[in-house]
Amino acid sequence: MALPNIFTKEVSEQIIQRINTLTPATTAKWGKMNVAQMLAHCNVTYELIYEDKHPKSNFLMKLMLKTFVKKIVTNEAPYKHFSRTAPAFIITDERIFENEKKRLIDHLTKTQQLGEKHFNGKESHSFGTLNTTEWNNMFYKHLNHHLAQFGV
Repeated sequence: MALPNIFTKEVSEQIIQRINTLTPATTAKWGKMNVAQMLAHCNVTYELIYEDKHPKSNFLMKLMLKTFVKKIVTNEAPYKHFSRTAPAFIITDERIFENEKKRLIDHLTKTQQLGEKHFNGKESHSFGTLNTTEWNNMFYKHLNHHLAQFGV
């Protein structure tokens, strides 16, 4: 079963509509993050692509990530609740809801506008070269998981 294509305007707009239904008071069905932290957590995926903010993994760590984590992140199977996350994705400080929401929508819009051709064969921060399907699955599955966590 193929996941919806986040590179299409229709699917990215559906995700943005779901994000726009969130409010600072929206509560999680599971997990420890509040809604602003969740948005910041989702922004990390895009920070790894568009910003030089996070240190790159060393060779051994990258090899382990490619061997043991890549398939989980890039396949079509949904994430389980309470799955472990990489240290860069752990958000424990308070965040400003509107700032994180705007950043995430901007990242989604940029990604959709760049399109799948831009990402096909592009090097990932942690997993090496990914094809379009792997990028799509990583983007869509992560966002869908966390939006469902907050009931949207």
